[in-house]
Amino acid sequence: MQDDLFQTPPATAHISFTDPAAAVAHLERLYADATQFLGKAFAAAVSQGKPKARLRAYYPEIRLTVTSHDKIDSRLSFGHVAHPGTYATTVTRPDLFRNYLIQQISLLMENHSVPVQIGVSDTPIPLHFAVAGNPDLSVPHQGELDFTLRDVFDVPDLSTTNDDIVNGQRSHNADGSQPLAPFTAQRVDYSLSRLSHYTATDPTHFQNYVLFTNYQFYVDEFEFMARAALSNPTLGYTAFVAGGNSAITTGDGVLTPSAKTPQMPTYHLKRADGNGITLVNIGVGPSNAKTATDHIAVLRPHAWLMLGHCAGLRNSQSLGDFCLAHAYLREDHVLDDDLPVWVPIPALAEIQIALQDAVAEVTQLEGYELKRIMRTGTVATIDNRNWELRDQSGPVRRLSQSRAIALDMESATIAANGFRFRVPYGTLLCVSDKPLHGELKLPGMASDFYKTQVSRHLQIGIRAMEHLREMPLGQIHSRKLRSFDETAFL
Repeated sequence: MQDDLFQTPPATAHISFTDPAAAVAHLERLYADATQFLGKAFAAAVSQGKPKARLRAYYPEIRLTVTSHDKIDSRLSFGHVAHPGTYATTVTRPDLFRNYLIQQISLLMENHSVPVQIGVSDTPIPLHFAVAGNPDLSVPHQGELDFTLRDVFDVPDLSTTNDDIVNGQRSHNADGSQPLAPFTAQRVDYSLSRLSHYTATDPTHFQNYVLFTNYQFYVDEFEFMARAALSNPTLGYTAFVAGGNSAITTGDGVLTPSAKTPQMPTYHLKRADGNGITLVNIGVGPSNAKTATDHIAVLRPHAWLMLGHCAGLRNSQSLGDFCLAHAYLREDHVLDDDLPVWVPIPALAEIQIALQDAVAEVTQLEGYELKRIMRTGTVATIDNRNWELRDQSGPVRRLSQSRAIALDMESATIAANGFRFRVPYGTLLCVSDKPLHGELKLPGMASDFYKTQVSRHLQIGIRAMEHLREMPLGQIHSRKLRSFDETAFL
């Protein structure tokens, strides 16, 4: 469509669908038309100069109208709306989210017996996101073109790219409809771009079960285990992807070293259905933990777990013991504005059971004997790596009052963001030092510890994920993570 001010793709009316797969196929067509239009227009502008009219294309959207107050199965935590009304969400990368979209639309149709309408929204697609997957196009920096980019194309708008839906601060869209999904298309696109930057792997490789760690030792062991898994076809894993999107499909395959060292090295042990395992080395600190989970959340994983090292706070603990978090003391501060510290972060029974069962399987200890090497309790997360150097009367008293058994710098952040984003979460830490009891993390001690414990710890994490993978989605995605008026999409 063209007028004196704008050029856009041809206008199309919304179409009603009762077949979820057909609905998603139409989303893909609309998105492809929009991004191809912007890609061609941008290529022409670079080669021929500033266009005479502004060039714009729009995200596709899903709309749903429910008129009945029929009560939905109260056991369901997602896949339905709370009350009659019109619900809508913009969509990006429907190719990447195809299975997710088909699943969510199917549940809505099943629970409410209504069709969905697929069409073009009124939200422009920023040029940067439209050409992100095109290796032949890249958006130049300011000043490299002979015209100002934002005068001709839409660019990312951070004033409308936010977490107001998941934070419970937005109940209606600008047109009066209610949010259908937890993230808008622009918010998803922003995170997809950040994921590629931080991890040096394409978002298409991320799996539904995500492990976080804070040491490179776990990465090395993960590659070793992944190669062993690829050598055993009965396990169902199909590929292993490392930095730079280097991939192998056999245990003896050769990985090409990445030209880029990412901030958060990430590796993917893939399955054909996406239910493999992704490992992210987030490094140290709550800021990194928040950054990683902020962006991975848009992929709607089924679970994420923290496997890291911690300071043991009880004299009865030994180096190498495990700490299974059932509560969190949040002194990380990075989420205080999004999730107040008075909000409890509950332990999720399904995750706790999967982790405890995995520890028992790997260690061959059960019941009372398991208590010799694993303790369940509160994990404290702090933003000061050298907290031990402060006046001990303050921190130690608070840790004792909270009944904390371990302290680290990431776990509560990951759990809190899991709660905020409705992603099932859990924590299993390994005691690497006991600073309150004179056992500091010194080089010689650390080396011996890493050699003996990393493999077993990671094996437990992988086994826990495999337990979770065997559960129905409705069991993993607990109602404890859902608020009063939730989005229908998971």
